[in-house]
Amino acid sequence: MKTQIARLSPHQNAKVFGVLTALGSLVFVIPMAILVSFIPPGVDAAGNAVDQPSPLFFLFLPIAYLLMGYIMTVVGCALYNWMYQYLGGIEYESRDQ
Repeated sequence: MKTQIARLSPHQNAKVFGVLTALGSLVFVIPMAILVSFIPPGVDAAGNAVDQPSPLFFLFLPIAYLLMGYIMTVVGCALYNWMYQYLGGIEYESRDQ
């Protein structure tokens, strides 16, 4: 039986995708934060110490991934829902076992 997806729920899909991207970003953010903590402070041309990135920066990254994942999924679902009326939906085939 062929079925078309007529509508994607923007808010529900965006919540799920936003959380998944935030959790997925932790795979990169945690090792990056650990590695940066071992970098000795730099020195500029005048011999003054240069500040390292703040730990708050690494806390911001998963939040940024969550927000951008949410926003882009809402936009994508809204675009799909609008285009459905002109092009039709994603079609898949399913069988009862």
